Amino acid sequence: MAKHNHSEQGEQTSLRTPIVAVLGHVDHGKTTLLDEIRGSAVSEAEAGAITQHIGSTAVPISVISNIAGELVDPDDFDLPGLLFIDTPGHHSFSTLRSRGGALADIAILVVDVNDGFQPQTEEAVGILRRTATPFIVAANKIDTVPGWNPDPGRPSKVAIEAQSDRVESDLNENLYEIIGQLSDEDFSADMYWRVQNFRKNIGVVPISAETGEGVPDLLTVLMGLSQQYLKEKMEIDVAGPGAGTVLEVKDTHGFGTTIDAVVYDGTIRADDTIVVGGQTEPIVTDVRALLQPKPLSEIRSDEEFERVEAVVAADGVKIAAPDLGDAMAGAPIRVVRDQDTREVIQTVETELADIEVPTDEEGITVKADTLGSLEALAGTLEESDIPIMHAEVGNVAPRDVRMAETANDPVHRTILAFNVEMLEDARQLATQEDVELFEHDVIYRLIQSYEDHIEAIQEEQQTQILENITRPARFEILPDHTFRQSDPAVVGVEIRGGLLRRNTRVVRFQGDKVERVGLLKSIQDAGEDVDEARSGERVAVSIDGPTVGRQIVEGDTLWAEIPEKHAKILEQELTGDISADEREVLSMYLEKHRTRDPFWGK
Repeated sequence: MAKHNHSEQGEQTSLRTPIVAVLGHVDHGKTTLLDEIRGSAVSEAEAGAITQHIGSTAVPISVISNIAGELVDPDDFDLPGLLFIDTPGHHSFSTLRSRGGALADIAILVVDVNDGFQPQTEEAVGILRRTATPFIVAANKIDTVPGWNPDPGRPSKVAIEAQSDRVESDLNENLYEIIGQLSDEDFSADMYWRVQNFRKNIGVVPISAETGEGVPDLLTVLMGLSQQYLKEKMEIDVAGPGAGTVLEVKDTHGFGTTIDAVVYDGTIRADDTIVVGGQTEPIVTDVRALLQPKPLSEIRSDEEFERVEAVVAADGVKIAAPDLGDAMAGAPIRVVRDQDTREVIQTVETELADIEVPTDEEGITVKADTLGSLEALAGTLEESDIPIMHAEVGNVAPRDVRMAETANDPVHRTILAFNVEMLEDARQLATQEDVELFEHDVIYRLIQSYEDHIEAIQEEQQTQILENITRPARFEILPDHTFRQSDPAVVGVEIRGGLLRRNTRVVRFQGDKVERVGLLKSIQDAGEDVDEARSGERVAVSIDGPTVGRQIVEGDTLWAEIPEKHAKILEQELTGDISADEREVLSMYLEKHRTRDPFWGK
């Protein structure tokens, strides 16, 4: 078959729909906003104008113009409308990839106007920054400001001006708090109607996803930004071989394993050969069927999906094809048409290599449900200085536990599992081999659990060190408190500072000389044996070695003998773990040694 290039056939250039993702903290209103946009679109449109796609909703420019009213004149725009990704959240956002970046062309960051930035907001901002995705901020829940007077669906500037001075002032305070938080993240931002250059400044749009107030403004700003800054990026060869990203791999009744995908370039046809990124290597397979949801009017029919002959970018589609069991969410899809199959496989391999997470010789094991979320998790771990030894997509299996087990440092014998299943035999093996498992579907919570675990281990290690190290103590033999002169000497003492423990060697300082006195074997308090005595306490002690009246006398000040190595650790590493009076005794003890040897214990 003769190969044609574009110049022979003539490239059919067209502007595709920009892809919009919705991100933000849990409960800040991402889903409500998507529902409101979809709901407004359905009610504003004539039947059939709104198309529900796989994983996305297309809102044509005519419908946007209806919702936005006089804010949007369809004649001002060349772009066909907007395609909203239906699964909100930065988890889905980071799954959506294309050619080394985010698949979404533009994002809406939803922030609750009362709560401001929360941990997931910061996480989302980090991902937007890393992927260099343009975004606008939807400052949601303006209708919850006490005293707010709602009027569904009106533009937010109009809505705000209609409120009382107090409500407007309270709202502005919250909005400028969010602008300040964006500034802390190095983003210059302002209310969208004051922004001159959206490339340099982030527009903040006050909205209520509940009442629809501000939604006209949001759609207007999205369209304006897309038209102004994304037009060149939206130019695609419509008839060219399709390129897309796997959203999800799932079983579909009657079709076996299928992939939900977003096509962002070219066309995919029902008889195409495609290459899809797989767990171990790219999968080459033939499309059996392209499926899309039935129109809303026919939703009652038995079959959920209908077959379509072709899908043109940008669009969501379900692809049925053999051998998709190993396909990976977040992986590239490429249509093989006039090119050599090996070239297309190479393209997919290169793209997968771009997403590979860099690993270290030593570190933790990481599993995630998609390539994008694996990349996002790795990025956040890197920012937290946590090394990764092994990272891949998929459920946690026994081999992952065996991998984690090889880590040298106990804190790295750990698996962080993001949004994946933990196979039962892997869980049992982890318990057996002392490998820690952490599971969560929120990145910052997963990392927080691991950091808490490290802290607990370090505290335990500190406690162990403190248990095995001689603590500073200084005590005085009380007058008329000799109960036995020798073998062992038993005397009453008062602790003048520090922590005195039994089985501690005891010394006395004579000028700049240190004399060993003996071994303090036991401590008694009111006739009861105790392990230790603290500053201010009076106790009886037995000391093996000296005789009272010869080597020691009543009124003597004695000290716990601190080995030089212990003194160094106490001074350099553990000062924060011992009490103030112990620190004082240590300081006096070091001073006495250092008059004789300035470098003692350093």
